[in-house]
Parts: sequence; structure tokens; C-alpha cells
Amino acid sequence: MPRSTFHLTVLCAALLAIGPAAALAQTTNDSTDATMPKAQGTMSSKDTGTLNSSDRKFLEKAASGGMFEVQAGQLAEQKSANDQVKEFGKKMADDHSKVGDELKQIAGNKSAQVPATLDKSEQKEMTKLQKLSGTDFDKEYMKRMVSDHKDDVSAFKKEASSGKDADLKSFASKTLPTLQEHMTLAQTTYDSVKQAGKASSAAAQK
Repeated sequence: MPRSTFHLTVLCAALLAIGPAAALAQTTNDSTDATMPKAQGTMSSKDTGTLNSSDRKFLEKAASGGMFEVQAGQLAEQKSANDQVKEFGKKMADDHSKVGDELKQIAGNKSAQVPATLDKSEQKEMTKLQKLSGTDFDKEYMKRMVSDHKDDVSAFKKEASSGKDADLKSFASKTLPTLQEHMTLAQTTYDSVKQAGKASSAAAQK
């Protein structure tokens, strides 16, 4: 065999041996690239689906409180002796149902869960309301509504200003005017109930 032909044969054999190995190496690299996480910048809580403890606490408390507002409002429609209180209760049930649905959707996007039942203090208050009727119910219910909405406004203001999750901050900011309206309406309704109670007591003493 001529010397040039021998060199060409050896070179071809070497290339054939390298070819599959190179292809295997490239395939391995491609597979590794597909499974290895790519370097990224700092991710927001919206991207990671997680919430810090403060935001999570706000979400859970807002959801539980809203659930109480709905159930207590429905109870007011059934048990109240005052048309103004009945109307207030219906508004609470309607408004907080909508807010609760939005909060559940946000929670789902964050891999978080909202409470399925009232907390112990809220359940205790609900049991108390269920045992009352007429004027006694109206006074207790409206007193609780004034107190609850003051707390709600404070909590939502805090989340809107210092919350870390963008979606919850937006939710708190958007919902805050409704809660402030509720707080004002609760106070005027409670004042009306107390005034009606005084008038009724005065008439009874005559």
C-alpha cells in the first residue's frame, strides 16, 4: 500500500472513532443543559409562588375575617328586628363574598391556602349571635361590626403600605375604600340601633 494511502486510511478510521463519541458528548451536554436550572435574578414572591410570614398571616386573617362577615351578615338578615341592620347585613354578605373569592384566587396563585373554617374567637362570637334575637342581636352584631371593621381598615392599610407581595399589596389597596365605607356605615347603623333602643326603653317606662 502506498504511504499516502495508508495515512489517509488511518485518518479516516480516527475520524470515525471520534465522530460517535463527539455526538454522544454533545447529546449529554444538551441533556444536562435542559435539566440544569439556568441562572436567574432575584425572583419575586409572585414568581416563586411563596409568601413571607407577614403576607401569609395577612392573607389568612383577611380570609377568616371575611368569612365571618359573610356568615354574620346572613344571620343578620334572618334574625334582626331592624330593617337598617338587615340591609347592612346583606351588604356585608354580598361584598365580603366577592372579596373572599378574589382572595382565594390570589392564594391559589401563591401556593397558599385560606382557612376553611372560622377561628376560635370568631366561632365563639357566631355562637353568641345565634343565641340572640331582636334588639339584643342588633346591638351585639353592630357593636362587633364597628370593632371588626376598625381592625380590618388598620390591617389593610398596613398591607397596602408595607406588604412584600405585589398582588396582596394591590388587593389591600383596592379593597381598603370598601372597608372604610363599611366602617362608616357600621358606626352610623350602630348609633341608630342604640338610639332606637333608648327610645324604646323610654317609651316602656312611661
